[in-house]
Amino acid sequence: MSTSRAVQSDPFKRPPISVGEGQKPSARALLSDDATLQLVVLARTGDCLALEALLERCLPPLRRWAHRKLPAAARGRFDTSDLVQDAALHLLQRLDVFEPLHVGALQAYLRQSVTNRIRDEVRRVSRQPPAVELPDDQPSDHSSPLEAAIRAESCERYRRALSQLAAKDRELIVARIEMQWSLSEVAHRFRLRTVDAARMAVTRAVKHLTRALHSST
Repeated sequence: MSTSRAVQSDPFKRPPISVGEGQKPSARALLSDDATLQLVVLARTGDCLALEALLERCLPPLRRWAHRKLPAAARGRFDTSDLVQDAALHLLQRLDVFEPLHVGALQAYLRQSVTNRIRDEVRRVSRQPPAVELPDDQPSDHSSPLEAAIRAESCERYRRALSQLAAKDRELIVARIEMQWSLSEVAHRFRLRTVDAARMAVTRAVKHLTRALHSST
């Protein structure tokens, strides 16, 4: 997959980073401005700054998600940070063959990897072969309409509906729901003035997606 194709397909596309002659962009600049898929492409070439930015973008929300996913009875036995670290190392070993096929594919891959590790660890400790039933994610107050809509529809219909939205709405939904950014992160990354403005923007995007899902029935 070429760099240009990766950048075009990523909803987090931002204007190029302005870097002075002879200077290299910092990892923080890459984290703020570069597209996720572009970071994957650069990391494959051995770009350490891109790799650092990619991990900094993906791992914090993954840790929060993993903590909620771990069964309450097992939280005293396992460190979710270790599980996330193992998943990240596994991804790095396969980064050269990883192909993100849709928006949020990288985060979905990492979540599945963490889920597999949680199940393996719980099975190992309990020495019982049946799979452990993991709790469903708890939707936030402001994302519950979207979460309910996604549960009611197939993933394919969700993706089709998402593709029908304006680019800004797609970006907001992916940032808030798939990447699990906080509202303050959304406000900062999308250059919105306040957290309330970010909440309103996400709510509008959710309504647009819900209408798109219903119109496809």
